[in-house]
Amino acid sequence: MSGHKGKGQVVGYVRVSTIDQNEARQVEALGEVDRLFSEKVSGKSMEREQLEAMIDYVREGDVVRVKSPDRLSRSTRDLLALVEELRAKGVQVEFVDNPALNTDTANGEFMLTVLGAVAQLERSVARERQAEGIAIAKRNGVYKRPPALSSDQLASARTLVQQGVPKAAVARKLGVSRQTLYTALSARGVYGPLVG
Repeated sequence: MSGHKGKGQVVGYVRVSTIDQNEARQVEALGEVDRLFSEKVSGKSMEREQLEAMIDYVREGDVVRVKSPDRLSRSTRDLLALVEELRAKGVQVEFVDNPALNTDTANGEFMLTVLGAVAQLERSVARERQAEGIAIAKRNGVYKRPPALSSDQLASARTLVQQGVPKAAVARKLGVSRQTLYTALSARGVYGPLVG
């Protein structure tokens, strides 16, 4: 399925989940299309072979028609990346339920730019909140990372070190940094309770 001949096809993309199996409603909403790609995905599956096939199929001058943005993508970030990828190929995207987002209009361009800014802001806020949460938890003594080494690994590390194996080699063998190994061997931090 390496593409099509000629210019300017309307290519439909439909995605139905296991919860909403009504593909006919989406197909009807798209109207007449030259080629239809239909995806059935479960909530857990991230694989979308038909989406990939559709992206491979479309050519410059084509229009991808989708019922709504959530049929094309699960997140704003993903949606913007897909739209960008399609536009880079000279393909426009048309949303039947949300014509304000159609990429062939100045209004659509603007709306997608705003969505991009919102997605960026959401990411920054989420990162900031996460960092603040960790800082507060650390201050309150509740943020505990699980030890990188189990008590068994720590015991075998002690044995190896006593046998004269260099600490750097022991750390490499256990897949941890030398600093982690030193901390563990000196029973500091999370490793205090493991010494018995």
